[in-house]
Amino acid sequence: MSMNLYLISQRENTDYDTYDSVVVAANNEKDAQAINPNGEDSWGESYSAWCSSPERVLVRYLGKATKGTKQGIILASYNAG
Repeated sequence: MSMNLYLISQRENTDYDTYDSVVVAANNEKDAQAINPNGEDSWGESYSAWCSSPERVLVRYLGKATKGTKQGIILASYNAG
């Protein structure tokens, strides 16, 4: 199955040391929404550089990935402090 490219973003944490958006490869919108640039087990941590839950992730379809692209992060935008 070929991967799609998505721009995922969040508006919950907008200070320094946070991710504001990430380009990911995923099978579908739901899989893209579940990708956390902090790592898959860091949802809901007291301090997070991403949002608190997958439901708070905004997803925008960008297009098809090239053949052989694996699911995961392609490029992340991190606002270092």
